[in-house]
Amino acid sequence: MALRDQANSLLSKGTASGDVPGVVAAATDRNETIYEGGFGVRILGEPAQMSPDTVVWIASMTKALTAAAAMQLVEQGKLTLDAPASGVVPELGEVTVLESFDADGKVRTRPPKRPITLRHLLTHTAGFAYEFWSEDVVRCQQALGLPPIINCQNAALRTPLLFDPGDRWEYGINIDWVGKVVEAVGGKKLGAYLSENVLGPLGMRDTAFHITPAMRQRLAKIHQRGEDGTLAPLEIEIPQEPEFEMGGGGLYGTVVDYLKFVRMMLNRGRVGSEQVLRPETVDLMSRNAMGDCRVTMLRTVAPALSHDAEFFPGMSKSWGLSFMINNEPAPTGRSAGSLAWAGLANTFFWIDPVRGLGGVYATQVLPFADQRALSLFFEFEKAVYRG
Repeated sequence: MALRDQANSLLSKGTASGDVPGVVAAATDRNETIYEGGFGVRILGEPAQMSPDTVVWIASMTKALTAAAAMQLVEQGKLTLDAPASGVVPELGEVTVLESFDADGKVRTRPPKRPITLRHLLTHTAGFAYEFWSEDVVRCQQALGLPPIINCQNAALRTPLLFDPGDRWEYGINIDWVGKVVEAVGGKKLGAYLSENVLGPLGMRDTAFHITPAMRQRLAKIHQRGEDGTLAPLEIEIPQEPEFEMGGGGLYGTVVDYLKFVRMMLNRGRVGSEQVLRPETVDLMSRNAMGDCRVTMLRTVAPALSHDAEFFPGMSKSWGLSFMINNEPAPTGRSAGSLAWAGLANTFFWIDPVRGLGGVYATQVLPFADQRALSLFFEFEKAVYRG
C-alpha cells in the first residue's frame, strides 16, 4: 500500500476512535515532502478541521531551533561550546547546587564544582531540571517562591542545579538559558533573532512566540485526557507578553513549517541556495556531545501534565546539540544515529540522516507520552519507512 493510503487510513482511524482529537503529520526525504495530512478537529465540539496549516503549540520542539541559533553564533566565533557561559550571561555564574532541605524546608545549596558551559546547556547536563519530572525542583519552587517555567517569568530560571555540571543527563530548563545566551550575543530578543536567522531563511512564516491574528484563526486547542480516557479542551496558552521568550518551549507553529527545519538538517544545513548552518556544524550537532552520560526515563511528579516518559525503553540513547540520538536501530525503522525529540502536548519529530528521511507529527493532548497519541505517532513513522 502506498504511503499516502497507509498514513491516511491510520491517522483517520486514530481520530475517529478518540485516540486524539485531531492530528497533522508530514514526512520528507532530502528533496521534498513525501506526505502531509490532517485529520479530526482543532477543538472537540467545534467544526474546524485539522489541516497541514493548523497552528499548534510545538513546546519543546522549540529547543532545536534555539540550538540552531546558538550554533550559528558558534560558527561566527561569538560563542564557544566549552567556555563558562557566565562570560555571556553573568547570572549563570551565580547558580548554586542543591545540597539538601532543612527540617523547615529551607533550601541548602553550595557552589558548583565547575562552571556551566554552552555544551552543558545544549546537552541537558548542566544540572537544571523541570518541575514536571523532579520533586526536588517542586520543593525548591515552593521554598523559594519561584513561578512555574511555563509562566515565562525570569524568576522561574532561578532554581538550583540538582548536580554539578557535566555529571549526568537531566532534562530541564537548559535551553531557556541558551535563549538568554543567544539574546546576549545576538543583541536582540530571541524571537527576532530566530525570525531573521533561522525561521526566515527556512521559510517558517507560521512559527513564532507571539500568536498573530492569522495564526490564531488556525490554532488548535490543547485537550486533557481524563482518567476514563475521554478528552476535553483546555484554556492553556503560553503568555503572549512574557518576561522572556521561552527558548526551551514557547513557540507556536505548523507541522509544514517544522518539516522545513527537518529537511534542512537532512541536507546538512542547506535550504535551496542558502546555507543556514555549515555542514560540519550539522554533523557536530548530530553526534553524541555528552560523553558517557546517557538519556534516562523522565519520571513524572505531575501526572496531569506527563506520564513517565522514555522513547524506546531499554535502548541506549545519547544526546547531541540538542537532540536525542538513538544509538541502535529503532523498531519503527529509524536508523541508529537518528535525531529526535518532542513537545509536551504530544508533538514529535525525527530526523534520519542515514536513510534521508524525517517526519513531524502533532496533536494537542495532555499528558505528555499519552499512550494513544504516542502509539499513533509510532504507527505513522512505521508507515513512512514501509512506504
